[in-house]
Amino acid sequence: MTTEAYMSRPQGRIPNNRFPLLVHRNVVPGGGADAIKRLFVSNGWSNNWDYPGIYEYAHFHSTTHECLGCAQGWIEFSLSVGEGGWTKVKIDAGDVILMPAGVSHEMIARSDNVHMCGGYPDGRDWDDIQEAFLSDEDYKRACKRIIMLPIPSRDPATGLPMPEWHAAPSSVEGGWNGWRTSLDATS
Repeated sequence: MTTEAYMSRPQGRIPNNRFPLLVHRNVVPGGGADAIKRLFVSNGWSNNWDYPGIYEYAHFHSTTHECLGCAQGWIEFSLSVGEGGWTKVKIDAGDVILMPAGVSHEMIARSDNVHMCGGYPDGRDWDDIQEAFLSDEDYKRACKRIIMLPIPSRDPATGLPMPEWHAAPSSVEGGWNGWRTSLDATS
């Protein structure tokens, strides 16, 4: 298994997150929905689903982090991460993406046989936020929910205690403090 990490910054009304988006490659060799969901649940990520893809519009979650595992085929995402944002990432059967809350994502291409599985730390429920439909107040509330989310106890793919997220710079050290302060600004 190899892991790729993608950092992000707030952009427009997409909050993103100080925690890196992680792509774990070849977590479950060959994939399989049952095997991926079993792995997620064994590492504390439940409220699982499986479906032939994900939403084909950019959206983010403010109530939970999310993991997405490719059970069959392949899928290409557009993600609000990386230098300048909107990085394209393709994953294949057996790969897992660990998506911090606030990172916008959408399916932009897929194989005809794609099958995806999702999960959420401690079985949290998710919301579905699209940047274009956010008022200023809704954006601020979503950002505050994201900031308050705890780091999950274990990575859904590795079972480890989230070393990449615990090592992430604090909001102050990472340059996020001005953005955080703006959420409470009154003028």
